[in-house]
Amino acid sequence: MALQCGIVGLPNVGKSTLFNALTSAKALAANYPFATKDPNLGIITVPDARLDALSAIVNPEKVQPTTVEIVDIAGLIKGASQGEGLGNQFLANIREVDAILHVVRCFVDDNIIHVDGNVDPIRDKGIIDLELILKDLDTMDKRVDKFKKSAKGGDKEEGRKLDFALGLQAHLESEKPARSFEVDEGFEEVYRDLYLLTAKPILYVCNVDESSVMSGNEMTEKFKALVADEDAEVILISAGIEADIAELETKEERMEFVEEMGLSEPGVNRVIAASYKLLNLITYFTAGVKEVRAWTIVEGWKAPQAAGVIHTDFEKGFIRAEVIKYQDYVDLGSEAAVKEAGKMGVEGKEYVVTDGDIMHFRFNV
Repeated sequence: MALQCGIVGLPNVGKSTLFNALTSAKALAANYPFATKDPNLGIITVPDARLDALSAIVNPEKVQPTTVEIVDIAGLIKGASQGEGLGNQFLANIREVDAILHVVRCFVDDNIIHVDGNVDPIRDKGIIDLELILKDLDTMDKRVDKFKKSAKGGDKEEGRKLDFALGLQAHLESEKPARSFEVDEGFEEVYRDLYLLTAKPILYVCNVDESSVMSGNEMTEKFKALVADEDAEVILISAGIEADIAELETKEERMEFVEEMGLSEPGVNRVIAASYKLLNLITYFTAGVKEVRAWTIVEGWKAPQAAGVIHTDFEKGFIRAEVIKYQDYVDLGSEAAVKEAGKMGVEGKEYVVTDGDIMHFRFNV
C-alpha cells in the first residue's frame, strides 16, 4: 500500500524522536529548529496479536507482518503559508500524505528550547491550523473563481458547485478546518477534488513527560477539551520513553521495560494502530506452512482487489476466494477443522473483505 501518514508539528515538539521510535530509524533529533529539512520516510511494522495466534497454530517457516509508511516532515512556524522558515517545503510535503499525525508538546523542560519561548500546546495547535487554513484559502480562491466562470452561462449544476465552494470558503475564513465542514450529499467528489490540507484525517499525539504518560496533565486536559468537537483521537505518549524502548534489542526486553514503567504496551503500538485506522486500512491474512502473512487493504475492498495486493495476476484471473473468519480458525485450531465444521466460505467477485479474514484465492491466467 502506498498510503502514508505524515508527522507534523512545530519545531522541537518531539516529531523526529517519535519517528525514530516508530520506525527504529535514526532521523536527526536535535535541540534546534529545522533539524528535519527533508522529509524522512519510514516503514512501520504494524503489531497484530492475531498474527502471533495464527503462527502458533500453523507453525510456519516464515511470519510476515504488514506495514504502513510514515513521513517525518520539517517543523512549521508562523508565516509558513507565506513561505517563512521551511513553509513552502512543509506545505508541499503535507499535501503528499494521506493523513496527519499532529504532535504537540505537553511537557516543560528548560533544557529543550521552544521555538516560541514557552510551552503552550493550544497556541501551538492554533499556529499549525491557521497556516494550513491560509493555504487552503489560497486554493479556494482559485477554485471559486473557476466555479464562477463555469456558472456564468446559467448551468444550474455549476451554480450549485459554486454555492458549495462559497460555503466551504466561508467555513475556512472562520478559521475552521475543512474536515469539520458538513459536505452535502452529492458534493463528495467536488470536495475530494479540492485536495485541501485541512480535509485530511488527523490524529493528535500529546508528547508528555514520564510522570504524565498514564493519566496526562493539566496541559493535556485542556488540549482534549479544545479538540472535543473534532472527529479526532488524542493519544498520550512520552517520546523519551519510546526512544528508550526502541533502543532495546529484543521483544522480551522491550516488554519487560514497558511493564516496569506500568504500561500495558509501548505507546508507539497505539500510535501505529490509530494511524492504520486513520488511513481506513484493514488486514487480511494468508496462512500456510511456508508463510503466515498479514496483508493491508482499504476497508470496503472486494475480494479481487484484495487478491491483487498479492499479485496483479490474482486480480486479473480471479475465480473465487475461500474465506475463514479469524475467530473460527482460532477456536477450531486448523484449516481442516474449519472445513469439517462447514465454516469455510466460498466467495465470488462481490465479496467485501472484512478485517481479520483468512483467505485463499483461486485464479486462472
